[in-house]
Amino acid sequence: MSDHEPHSATDASGSDVAHGFGPITRVGNAPPPGDDHSSDVHSADAHGGIGQYMLVFLALCGLTTMSFFTCSSYWPWRDQPQVGWAFMMAVSCTKALLVVLFFMHVFWEANWKYVLTIPAAMMAIFLCLMLVPDIGMRTRMVSQERVLHMARPSDVRLLEQAGESQLLVEPAAHQ
Repeated sequence: MSDHEPHSATDASGSDVAHGFGPITRVGNAPPPGDDHSSDVHSADAHGGIGQYMLVFLALCGLTTMSFFTCSSYWPWRDQPQVGWAFMMAVSCTKALLVVLFFMHVFWEANWKYVLTIPAAMMAIFLCLMLVPDIGMRTRMVSQERVLHMARPSDVRLLEQAGESQLLVEPAAHQ
């Protein structure tokens, strides 16, 4: 018997029972004797089929449109960039959740997925919160030389005004 042939075992009655890719862990999931590929046929139906994947794809397209909406002139909080950032982060997290749950098949995994994902999510949140003081106080104690070359909010406003008033000429116009 080679490694590529299905292994068989003998049950209590003495007949051969073919096993699939592992032990049978749920009642009623045993393949019929001699049917080695029955688990492959039913695996696509067990995960919701193509209709569910198309719905998730349409949801991802809708969420992408929503995040693109934050850059349009119709966005009501255009003067508050923090609202747009928070909205785009929420949309991005939702899109990542959909991809992980459905396209990576985590939705259909056993309950051990919580043992892996909840501590990892808590650690990611903890690490992000630990970086907040570093980002918030990065300009508190710097050298004089660095202060001279540091970007200021007034510099950004001047560049935006220059771009709006067409003071900046494109390089192609100089030729």
